[in-house]
Amino acid sequence: MRRSLLVCGLVLAASLLAGPGARAEESPAFAAFAKGQYLTARQLAEGEAKQGSKEAYTLLGEIYEGGLGTAQDLTKAADAYAKAADLGDANAQFALGILALEGHGVKQDRKRAADLFELAAKSGNAEAQYNLALFYLDGKGRPADENKAAEWMEKAASQGLPTAEYDLGGLYQFGRGVTKDLAKAADWTGKAAEAGLPAAQVEYGVMLFKGEGVAVDHERAAKMFRMSAEQGNPVAQNRLARLYANGVAVKADPVQAAKWHLLAREAGVSDFTLDMFLAKLTPEQRAAANKAANEWRDERLTE
Repeated sequence: MRRSLLVCGLVLAASLLAGPGARAEESPAFAAFAKGQYLTARQLAEGEAKQGSKEAYTLLGEIYEGGLGTAQDLTKAADAYAKAADLGDANAQFALGILALEGHGVKQDRKRAADLFELAAKSGNAEAQYNLALFYLDGKGRPADENKAAEWMEKAASQGLPTAEYDLGGLYQFGRGVTKDLAKAADWTGKAAEAGLPAAQVEYGVMLFKGEGVAVDHERAAKMFRMSAEQGNPVAQNRLARLYANGVAVKADPVQAAKWHLLAREAGVSDFTLDMFLAKLTPEQRAAANKAANEWRDERLTE
């Protein structure tokens, strides 16, 4: 069920405000930023940056990158991040690495991105550690090295990064860069599932259902499939549909089975067995399933 590359994808820069050394109470610029006073924050940050504050340069980078209280300017964002990165700010190193990876505000350069991720990773930035692991897996920006990929992935996972937990589970599941260990695969995948990652929830649900690396627990598996299905994962929606269709771990309910399968099929994930199940429903059951699917969609639109 995991994709062959066993990765969730690069983690992009989120808000840097909560990062190490960048807390609102530490400077007037961050205090203004936290209140949404972006123009004031930029003006204060400019003054603090001139005094050599690496955190202020990082804040300026985020302001320009997000177009907060000013026109978006990725070139200015990259310049500010570069100044902070040169001063040793791990958040800025990571953010500049993302810009270099995507070619936003600076020339696209995977090697430079990898170098910046490594600097941030060595300072303990979990997102940088994760992205560096992916570079070692795909061999672009860094020579392919599954052992180093697993080493950095475990560092990121140990800090509670759900994507890293999930992908580390995949490395243990298939023995890539580590000794194959289904118990560790299930443990790390379970951590990512409990953190709310939909792909991990459906994967962990399968492990629980089959007893792969963990004791069989159909009820908990059904819970995992439901949590993932509710987040819109079509694979989980079909898994949950099968449980309702067969009355496994849940009370048999043809309407609920059809509802979840209709949603999965709408997302492009079909299932021949469930298609046949759907074809055998009465017109009343099919109408009820369509109504339930529509209500689910409406609820998501209002969230």
